[in-house]
Amino acid sequence: MNILVVRTDKLGDFITALPSIYVLKQHDVNNKVIVCVAPINVALAESCEFIDEVIIDEPNSSVFTLIKKLKNAQIDVSVTLFSNIRVAFAQFMAKIPRTIAPATKIAQIFYTDKVKQRRSEVKMAEFEYNLELTKTLFPAIDLNYQQPLLAFEDARKIYDVFCINNDISKEIVVFHVGFGGSSDANWNLDEYVILIKNVLLAKRYQVLLTFGPDEKVLYEEMQSRLEGEDIVYYLSLDGLVYFAKLISQCKLFVSTSTGTYHVASTVGTKTMTFFGDSLFASADRWKSVGMVSNQKHYMLPQDKSKRQEIFNEVKKELFTF
Repeated sequence: MNILVVRTDKLGDFITALPSIYVLKQHDVNNKVIVCVAPINVALAESCEFIDEVIIDEPNSSVFTLIKKLKNAQIDVSVTLFSNIRVAFAQFMAKIPRTIAPATKIAQIFYTDKVKQRRSEVKMAEFEYNLELTKTLFPAIDLNYQQPLLAFEDARKIYDVFCINNDISKEIVVFHVGFGGSSDANWNLDEYVILIKNVLLAKRYQVLLTFGPDEKVLYEEMQSRLEGEDIVYYLSLDGLVYFAKLISQCKLFVSTSTGTYHVASTVGTKTMTFFGDSLFASADRWKSVGMVSNQKHYMLPQDKSKRQEIFNEVKKELFTF
């Protein structure tokens, strides 16, 4: 059976789909699992052993280009984890025999199986809702997946070479202070400087600051703010898979709830993550796919005094980590 899994939004959103893709492949290894993803997620999708084929949905291309790709894949059934009119219409026009998706928005009219989930109630995390959808196709499917979900044979070599090149002899605590606009809560740069210096004060770990390829200004800003400190700065120009391999060997990944947090959790790294103080932005909804015991979540409220209390707690946690 050729099974299509559709998740064409951002990095973190795609990672919430990985457990579903994994269990669909494990349910019957003879199934061909095809994913339809946004360009940003292609390299990561291609690195997954449980994904057999990757279809790229180029957002600026004609929907008829996507229809042609879907037709050529000879898909028997699709599971769309997050829908929009474009991907729904494309599957309809590609004449996929069975199409499964959440019963939300106008797009649901194009699907054969519309599943009521009411994700806005946040009765489970996003990745858990995704897993539940697979039961529509295979009611007896085992929803358990391996931990860590992604592992790379050459990850340790990548890490060791990075440490040699950057004269690193201690275990690494990573700070990723930026975000792609998808997070409702974060510390400001002044607060991050305090947190970073707190780790340096303990003298147990090497601090690594990482930045996305489009965060060069932030990369330079943090170097200016922390001039003279023993910190390694990494502007991620080597691709997402290299980044995943590198941070998989690090001790702790500190960030707001953004795509890189999901990457860190998926490769088994311990995470300290900051979430908005609302149900929509909460850890209840956006906790990642890694082991719960490896995830430390903080909700950042709007109230200044409560925010300061949490900041002091985070400082203490980082100093004693």
